[in-house]
Amino acid sequence: MKGVTDRFDCTIGRKLSHQILKMLASPIMLVSSEHAEVTVIMVSWNTRALTLKAIETLIENAGDVAMHLVVWDNASSDGSAEAIAERFPTVELIAHDENIGFGEANNRVAARATTDWLLLLNPDTETHPGAVENLLTFAKKHPEAGIVGGRTVFPDGSLNPASCWRRASPWSLFCSAFGLSRAFPGSTIFNPEAMGGWRRDSVRHVDIVVGCFFMLRRALWEELGGFDPKYFMYGEEADMCLRAAKLGYRPMITPDAQIMHLVGASTKLRSEKQIRLMRARVSLMEDHWHPFWLPLGRALMWVWIANRRLAASVRGDEIQDAEWRKIWNARGNWLRGYGPPSS
Repeated sequence: MKGVTDRFDCTIGRKLSHQILKMLASPIMLVSSEHAEVTVIMVSWNTRALTLKAIETLIENAGDVAMHLVVWDNASSDGSAEAIAERFPTVELIAHDENIGFGEANNRVAARATTDWLLLLNPDTETHPGAVENLLTFAKKHPEAGIVGGRTVFPDGSLNPASCWRRASPWSLFCSAFGLSRAFPGSTIFNPEAMGGWRRDSVRHVDIVVGCFFMLRRALWEELGGFDPKYFMYGEEADMCLRAAKLGYRPMITPDAQIMHLVGASTKLRSEKQIRLMRARVSLMEDHWHPFWLPLGRALMWVWIANRRLAASVRGDEIQDAEWRKIWNARGNWLRGYGPPSS
C-alpha cells in the first residue's frame, strides 16, 4: 500500500511541478518592451473569445523568447477591450475609439516599438508549441528573406494554405476567371498563386507572407515605411512583401513554426470580405504591375466575378447567388481599387 501511495504522491508532485513551472514561465516570456526581443502586435475587431484564446495560446506556446505583446482594439462593440484588460492585465492594450483598419493600426503600434523584431499575429489564431521561438530562430538564420512566416492549419489540423502566396499575374487571373484553378488545385501551372499542391511542409521562398503570422526586423519595417495606409484591410502585407522584393529580399516560409488560423473571423459576410479582397487586388495590380497589363487584369477580374455569379445562379443556390450579386453590383467600387500609393 505504501508503494502505491508513494507512486500516487509522485504523480501528484509531477503534476504540481508542471503547473508551477507553467505559471512561472508565462510571465517571463511576456515582458516589458525594454526587456523584449520581439514586439507582438495583435489587432482585434469584434473577435472577443477568439482574441482571448489567441493571447492565451501565445503565452503558453510561444517558446523560449522574450516578447512584448500589444493588442490594438479597433473600437470593438463586443466587449473585447474590457475582457482583455480583465483577463490579461499585463498585456499592453490600446482600446481605440474608431476602426482605423488593420494596416494603420499595425503602423501605429510599430512606430512605438523599440525591439529588434516585430511579429504580426492575428486574433483568430492559436499558437502551436514553439512557434514564435522557431520563427525567430529561422528569421535570424535567413536574413536574405527579410520577411518570414510559418505554416497555418485549420482547427481540425488540416492544412490552411493561406499562410503564403505567389504574386498575382495575368496568367493567374486568367486561371481564376475561367475556373482552371478550381478544376486543377494541385497544379502549379493552373493554380499558380496557391503554388499548386505544395502543403507548406518545407522551407521555401514565396512572394507573399500573409499578415496573420508575419515577422521581420523593425529596421526593415522602418525602411519600407510600414504598411501603405490606403490598404484598409487585405493586401497590405502583399504590398509590403513586393516592395521588400524590390530591395532584394526574398520572403520565406518555414514549417517548423505552426499556428491555427481561422481566416476572416472579423468579417462575417462573404460579400463584404470579397469586395475588400477585390479592391485590394486591383490596388496591388496598380502598384506592382506594368501599366500595359492593367486593362487586362481588370477585365479578367470582371469575368471572374461574372462567372461565379452565373455558376451560383445555374446551381439554384439562392444564398450564394445573393452574395455574388452583391459583389457584382459593387464592381464600380472595387474596380477602382484604393487609388495611387500613399506618399
